[in-house]
Amino acid sequence: MDLALQAAAEGVRGANPLVGAAVVSHGRVVAVGHHRGAGTPHAEIDALAAARRAGQDVRGATAVVTLEPCNHTGLTGPCSQALIDAGVSRVVYAMADPHAVAAGGAARLRGAGVETVEGLMAESSRELNERWLLATAQGRPYVTAKIAQSLDGCIAAADGTSRWITGETARRSGHDLRARADAILVGTGTVLADDPRLTARDDDGALLERQPLHVVMGMRPVPAGAALREGRWVQIAGHDPVGVLAELAGTGIGHVLVEGGPSITSAFIGADLVDTLVVHQAPLMLGPGARAAGALRVGTLGEAVRWRLDGPVRTLGEDLEITLRPASRRSADGRRTTDPQGGACSPES
Repeated sequence: MDLALQAAAEGVRGANPLVGAAVVSHGRVVAVGHHRGAGTPHAEIDALAAARRAGQDVRGATAVVTLEPCNHTGLTGPCSQALIDAGVSRVVYAMADPHAVAAGGAARLRGAGVETVEGLMAESSRELNERWLLATAQGRPYVTAKIAQSLDGCIAAADGTSRWITGETARRSGHDLRARADAILVGTGTVLADDPRLTARDDDGALLERQPLHVVMGMRPVPAGAALREGRWVQIAGHDPVGVLAELAGTGIGHVLVEGGPSITSAFIGADLVDTLVVHQAPLMLGPGARAAGALRVGTLGEAVRWRLDGPVRTLGEDLEITLRPASRRSADGRRTTDPQGGACSPES
């Protein structure tokens, strides 16, 4: 299970949880696999394929999975049935799938005579996918926010110019993020100031076949000639991120990438709705420029919005890519509670 969890962590966060799997035959691990994102083989299928490539017979083997094998057909088929068809005799999984659409795999396995065991290293599995589990429980899309900023925390110079703070390699990484999202969200201020296209493009600048929905949040009208109108787009008139996500969830959106300005980004962060924060850090300073985040209701150090690393810091040309997840959560009374694994300082520190 530890190997499966390590493999799961190599996946990408978004609409789907991070899942890993290992195949054990005659007391040894013969294959390990993981899910690499929407539309790719699930972890169990990936591990079974790895076993076949290695010439391993998996009939009678044990599959060890970090999440209950799914029981539905989406972009891929049900993993529970694939395990049955492969002749696996036992499945050990860390935790039940909380997603109503995908749940039920263990019951299907048992119905086919496959032994199932639940609970091995369940806490580790929950910790790995804590924000996906939270988004699922709240019935909302998973939210990634991206910020491209200077060393002194600016997303634009004092005169409003912002193209380009980061270099070409970082911008290509940004398009990879767009390609994984179901929707890209900006505010009307960003539309009026920057006129973004919000498209996902390959390294040569060509449009990818799958394009995210363009979402504009705010009350001001979108100009008739706005570049984002060239793709699928929608405007949601309002400033409440909870309501916006609820509306998007109702249309089947599972992963939202927030690329708005400081007001939009701060609204989502302040409401504890950012599950992954991706910061592209450029090696320059802009002095009195526009800050990356606006009002966050932080009056003292103890109320700071704290984050922790979620993967290695990557070098993208001259820039850095820092991927983070929340280490604290705002309670109903507006105070912040800190994840004990987040490494936050106490007010007395």
